Amino acid sequence: MAKYMIKGSYSQQGIKGVVKEGGTERVKAISSMLENLGGSLESMYFSFGSDDVYVTADIPDNTTAAAIAAAVGSAGTLSSYETVVLLTPGEVDAATQIAANYRPPGA
Repeated sequence: MAKYMIKGSYSQQGIKGVVKEGGTERVKAISSMLENLGGSLESMYFSFGSDDVYVTADIPDNTTAAAIAAAVGSAGTLSSYETVVLLTPGEVDAATQIAANYRPPGA
């Protein structure tokens, strides 16, 4: 199972929904969606600034993460949405052991 961070900013419609239902109900809804897809919610925080919500979750794979992005993005309640794949230190260690024969542009 892969770990992801999802960042989003609410649209005016989304903010109205959070004000109406409250933050706890949003956490329940996101947790339920993830569990139905074979994943789990690790954390969900609301914020103010450039992003309104941060979610960290275990999601089975990139295809499922893309399905979540499509469902959430098409709902119209977010003005921006970004999925970030998170790597463990062990995954970074393993990646440094793989030789990638890369030629930079113009070289």
